[in-house]
Amino acid sequence: MRTQDVVRAAARNNAAWCATVCETHAIHGRTDRHAWASPVRTPALYPDAVTLAPGADAAALLARIDTRSPGASVKDSFADLDLSGPRPGAGAGGSNGDRDGDRDRDRDRDAFQVLFEASWIHRPSAPARSFSTPGGATPRVSTQQVDWAPVHDAATLRAWADAWDGGAGHAEVFRPELLTDPATTVLAGRTGTGEVVGGAVATRSDGVVGLSNVFAGPGGAGSAWPGVLDVVARLFPGVPAVGYESGDDLATALRHGFEVVGPLRVWVASAATA
Repeated sequence: MRTQDVVRAAARNNAAWCATVCETHAIHGRTDRHAWASPVRTPALYPDAVTLAPGADAAALLARIDTRSPGASVKDSFADLDLSGPRPGAGAGGSNGDRDGDRDRDRDRDAFQVLFEASWIHRPSAPARSFSTPGGATPRVSTQQVDWAPVHDAATLRAWADAWDGGAGHAEVFRPELLTDPATTVLAGRTGTGEVVGGAVATRSDGVVGLSNVFAGPGGAGSAWPGVLDVVARLFPGVPAVGYESGDDLATALRHGFEVVGPLRVWVASAATA
């Protein structure tokens, strides 16, 4: 698969995961060849749009989302958009002073700024290493006294979400309906006492499995990757992994066999939207 094709596959995979999260909140986006987008604000930390091909029309994309609400965001999968200016047509109106003031405020509201930059990553498929699972049993991996396996019940998902969230107040994003989605596998790393100390989400789509929300306790994502990758190798044999990371988390992923395949940006509506 060519690098550009890998990036497109990663973007489609990530958009599918975002759409799944939104569906569990009764938010229904729409996908075309250019982007996935939601006409109403999405759950916390999730974008309102994800581009799926280079060269997306910025004005057309912003017209598909709610740019008037605080925190509206766009995942620019190819880092080729410029959303820093006003949306064309914003604040159109009469010519008197009050209307001009309204137009200026509308233009401010439509301005976006870069929230962060990251890199799409890819890892070729690899054989599972460290587990012995009877035929037909749920794949399970033990690494450093942590048992890794898919989550199947709401109580464990809630414990997973609380551990992932760390008290930030966003655990409610992950709802039990995720467990019934055939393309989604939530992975948990648990101690011998059952405490969730790490996790990830695996999203299956055409040709790839996307890995997101990788976390662990004091050891950070680095202590999670071995268990996550082993379980994924058993669940999805022969399927390459994709995702995106930045900063220290990117360096950690590269140490675990990933390679950078392209840049991305996330844009957020400016503070003037508040």
